[in-house]
Amino acid sequence: MMTKAWLGKNTVSLQGKTVAISGSTGGLGKALCAHMAALGVARLILLDRNAGKAEALKNALTQRCPDLCVDIVLTDLADMHSVENAAKTLEKQPIDALILNAGAYAVPRFITSSGYDNVFQINFAAPYYLVRRLAPHLQSRGGRVVLVGSIAHNYSKTDPFDVDFRTRKKASLVYGNAKRYLMFAAPEAAEWAGLELVVTHPGIAVTGITAHYPKWLYALIKYPMKVIFMKPKRASLSILRGLFETPPKGCWIGPRVFDVWGLPRTKRLRTCDELEKAFIVAEAERVYQDLCRREGRA
Repeated sequence: MMTKAWLGKNTVSLQGKTVAISGSTGGLGKALCAHMAALGVARLILLDRNAGKAEALKNALTQRCPDLCVDIVLTDLADMHSVENAAKTLEKQPIDALILNAGAYAVPRFITSSGYDNVFQINFAAPYYLVRRLAPHLQSRGGRVVLVGSIAHNYSKTDPFDVDFRTRKKASLVYGNAKRYLMFAAPEAAEWAGLELVVTHPGIAVTGITAHYPKWLYALIKYPMKVIFMKPKRASLSILRGLFETPPKGCWIGPRVFDVWGLPRTKRLRTCDELEKAFIVAEAERVYQDLCRREGRA
């Protein structure tokens, strides 16, 4: 089924809706914004750390859809002061959905001012904070959260002695650990608040997050990757579907062929047992309370 036909059968108009999206200027983020604009969304709030790229995206979207309102909220997920300010701004907005799409994979590692590894904070601690902080506001409007997980969560298992994997060096393990926390803790937090939250994943798509290989190697493989793996326009459909479908508890939405390629399907998550999940949920709350104390909100 072609993308256009799938959209016609699986989506409805977003007329009158306001959607906030993090990581809006990346490959998946741009594709999601384009899909939502085509579906008539009234307002997009771009949560992004790059002002220049966000402004360029805003201009491109409004040129294509003159009636679309686009706002930019500069947000650096590695900086909790920036995240706190973004949360304050979003609490004042009539948001119908929050798409937590931003992520970081093989990036230079450092310990943030909050005391956590930056990959852990970007991929888990900051988005989890936003879920907890904004849950009452979203729930009051009948809104929802769509978070972007990853098949990389399969690569890791949590370690109580190294929660943020700061001692690990392998990018897939560090990234996978953070996504594991997000995917299993955030749904529980949303359930406490009576908020709809959908876990999605794009499979493997050719975006900036896949360009982490050495330059000489990436130059050799990027074109074969573009042939083998989905383009962001198709890969983003699994995330987009999260705006319109609420899967049963313990399920996620992703590509149907080996979780890597194809149109979206709903599948049960069987990669975390109840004991580890209980640990993840408890540890996530500890991290959230720690971040609140540091921001003076405890």
